[in-house]
Amino acid sequence: MNGWEIATLVLMVGGLAPALWLACRGDALARLVGLELASSVGVLTSLVAIQAVGQSSYLIVPLVLVLLAFAGTLVFTRLLRARP
Repeated sequence: MNGWEIATLVLMVGGLAPALWLACRGDALARLVGLELASSVGVLTSLVAIQAVGQSSYLIVPLVLVLLAFAGTLVFTRLLRARP
């Protein structure tokens, strides 16, 4: 194992575990925050794993994940707004 693989493992355990816990507990707003945290940590984990593998052609995956996470946040935020 090299340093990039260890960093990927640390990000997965130290970042995704709290994000998933937050996404499963609390009210709707706390779950949305957990979803956002999970998507951010997922992008960072993907970038570090790609660096560990050494294939720059895989960089399209985190780029698409960032765009989808942003669009998903906008949709969920609109669904969570208070209705008059």
